[in-house]
Amino acid sequence: MTTRAPPTPPSPPRPWSLTAYRAAAALISPLAGTVLRARARQGKEDPGRLRERLGHASLARPAGALVWMHAVSVGESLSLLPLIAALQAERPDLAVLVTSGTQASAEILSRRLPAGVLHQYAPVDTPGAVQRFVRHWRPDVGLFVESELWPNLILAAREAGTRLALISARITDKSARRWAARPAAARAMLGSFELILAQEAATEQRLQALGGAVGGRLNLKRLGDPLPYDPDELTDLKALLAGRRVVVAASTHPTEEALIAGAIATLSPRPLTIIVPRHPELSADISRDLADHRLVLRSAGEAIEPETEIYLADTLGEMGLFLRLADLAVMGGGFARGVGGHNPLEPARLGVGVISGPHVANFAAIYAEMTQAGGALIAADGPALAHALGAMLEDRSRLDALNRAAADFAGRQGDQLAAALDLIRPLLPAE
Repeated sequence: MTTRAPPTPPSPPRPWSLTAYRAAAALISPLAGTVLRARARQGKEDPGRLRERLGHASLARPAGALVWMHAVSVGESLSLLPLIAALQAERPDLAVLVTSGTQASAEILSRRLPAGVLHQYAPVDTPGAVQRFVRHWRPDVGLFVESELWPNLILAAREAGTRLALISARITDKSARRWAARPAAARAMLGSFELILAQEAATEQRLQALGGAVGGRLNLKRLGDPLPYDPDELTDLKALLAGRRVVVAASTHPTEEALIAGAIATLSPRPLTIIVPRHPELSADISRDLADHRLVLRSAGEAIEPETEIYLADTLGEMGLFLRLADLAVMGGGFARGVGGHNPLEPARLGVGVISGPHVANFAAIYAEMTQAGGALIAADGPALAHALGAMLEDRSRLDALNRAAADFAGRQGDQLAAALDLIRPLLPAE
């Protein structure tokens, strides 16, 4: 029999700042539908599922106990997969609902979520939308990932008796300073969570300073299985490449594609560059930026030829395929200021070493450890990237050592999940 912690204590009263926030959200809530429709016309919302954003469920609630997991975007959503798998293995009686906020996350989750796991778009943070969501789904437990602190949603769930945890929590110094200006609101928000697990020491210290009771560490982005792929596509692409060296530029952002392509253009012999942009809908802009290179588009069905310099993989959900072709990966998000980098463990799990730019604040601890272990390199700018790529691709033994170190580092990251499950387990309803 699964043990359960004592009943959740009553919700504390809302401080005036959160009461004012709720009143303001109620006042503007009649405009929510108009704003969502405008965003849908701009390609920023799923037009067929806008009612979900207003709290109207498109699926029936399963019978029995339900665990709700919430993450905002692609990376955070995918980081839930190991936890979902472990939870389903241990408690197959529990229904699981995942909410996220972006079209890209919904599309990828539609392919990656295990059978039976439900997905809905998260409601906008107006009182009516969150109340409709909570009344329909009646979650027993809510697990929020990283920094998704929407006051009305969290407090409505808490007041309805949902037991809440903030896991793989991350808060920047800038966000912490904003919350520190409203200390009562910060305490009320963080006090709604019975369990907080921080990604790293800096976040733990910031949350504790704001009044959060941090109970341990968990970084879900350190966990996960190798990305999936289509074996037939891999065979076909390998035949087209005919042994050619390949550099994958993964999850790139605007300006990074040109920087990376320029660095690789200095190499001789020149490897094929496969660019997998973070936002494939920007394919036309990227193509214009790279007009001086021999480029073909995957979305257009264009084939790789011997003279092809860049293969623009402007599709979703195929990163695992392209990384399996890579001799080396250049991670996007590290050369563009304000992004914070992307997860180097995705290529590392496939035995592919990583070069990134210096702006990796969101993954600073992982990059520091992985660099020290010899599985990643940091390049300050385009010339430094060209030098690092040349050094690795010209010396097979150095490249092999980088790739082995990356794989070894990724393999050592799995112990956190069992420890985190021990802390989450008391929140779950009894079998």
